[in-house]
Amino acid sequence: MPKEYRTIQEVAGPLMLVKDVEGVTYDELAEIELFNGEKRRCRVLEINGGNALVQLFENSTGINLSNSKVRFLGRSMELGVSEDMLGRVFDGLGRPMDGGPEILPDRRADVNGLPMNPAARNYPQEFIQTGVSAIDGLNTLVRGQKLPIFSASGLPHAQLAAQIARQAKVRGTNEPFVVVFAAMGITFEESDYFIQSFKETGAIDRTVMFVNLANDPAVERIATPKMALTAAEYLAFEKNYHVLVILTDITNYADALREVSAARKEVPGRRGYPGYMYTDLATMYERAGRQRGKSGSITMIPILTMPEDDKTHPIPDLTGYITEGQIILSRELYRKNVSPPIDVLPSLSRLKDKGIGEGRTRADHAATMNQLFAAYARGKEAKELMVVLGEAALTEIDKLYAKFADAFENEYVSQGYTANRDIEDTLDLGWKLLSILPRSELKRINDKLLDQYYGKV
Repeated sequence: MPKEYRTIQEVAGPLMLVKDVEGVTYDELAEIELFNGEKRRCRVLEINGGNALVQLFENSTGINLSNSKVRFLGRSMELGVSEDMLGRVFDGLGRPMDGGPEILPDRRADVNGLPMNPAARNYPQEFIQTGVSAIDGLNTLVRGQKLPIFSASGLPHAQLAAQIARQAKVRGTNEPFVVVFAAMGITFEESDYFIQSFKETGAIDRTVMFVNLANDPAVERIATPKMALTAAEYLAFEKNYHVLVILTDITNYADALREVSAARKEVPGRRGYPGYMYTDLATMYERAGRQRGKSGSITMIPILTMPEDDKTHPIPDLTGYITEGQIILSRELYRKNVSPPIDVLPSLSRLKDKGIGEGRTRADHAATMNQLFAAYARGKEAKELMVVLGEAALTEIDKLYAKFADAFENEYVSQGYTANRDIEDTLDLGWKLLSILPRSELKRINDKLLDQYYGKV
């Protein structure tokens, strides 16, 4: 029976100081019982001698210092895991919020997980088809990769995330991904959009959702991605599913981290975020990957809205260091009605070379990808010159490149949120657009491929 303490010394915001405790450990769960019998959950943040600093998951309203009691439960935060989680919606602490019954767990897993030993990792190299040309053709996602989407306030990252969640699959197998979807600090409307979007397409049956709304406590927001990753690890490494983890919005998670850090009176780092934010994000992102000897895998797409559209802000900056690339959404393309508004030039998938080519996608993939990048970059340059000097200053070939850039944005990048393109369709479309340019300009593609595809698609 857990020992009870009536030694609450002080309550400040989400924090509570309990004196004269024994045998209490860091990160241990506790529950506080109010005078009226109501119970609230909390966890230990810090131990100093016989004093325990405890963080409340709910608000501190109504806690009376003299007649409330605290029980330490002797375990850290856990999630009951089972295959029955598929098709269900949970709150940020893993409690059902879809009106369905409680889960009967196979076992209870510590939500902090264990870091994957680098020597036990398998290299990510299997192509994942998302059905989105700007990703599949140019910034290819591979199984076991961490590829964040850098968005900005008001851009349609939610639609893109839902589209990838519905469409993603590993080529060569019929098994679709199981999706673990964690939403942190989102509005009720956004939450409803995701749930309805998955229900309409039937994707909900292979989705586990954890939803933390904007009006839920900040502490719960910090627990949400850990809950999701614990469910993902169970499904991938014990039940051998391909798991796609989508985390949105990492910015809300980092803000919750800052809020709790400020309440603890810690010394702030850049822009007031705690100095350990890099470590905290890394422990979360590095739970993705493939393990030797296991057929399951975790592929992760974290989504973050860059404050003030600034990719040097600490959150995107640190995320870029830890993950293998980024997909960047552009406000300028969004204004031009390009959907999804993926800016392919600054976007990057560091593992794209590993998942493409003969036997994975098609032999012409790498060459056409490089040629499309080069042609689009030159086309954008030509369009900028046109704005400054007028169209008359452009050579005939510059005009062709400008025409290519427009067609590339309107046909290749822009495809809407319901189109699901096979990689062959994406590659054929690339050839169709490259045929706008004379063959002599396609210097990044060898003659054998040009003979086979140029002007034939």
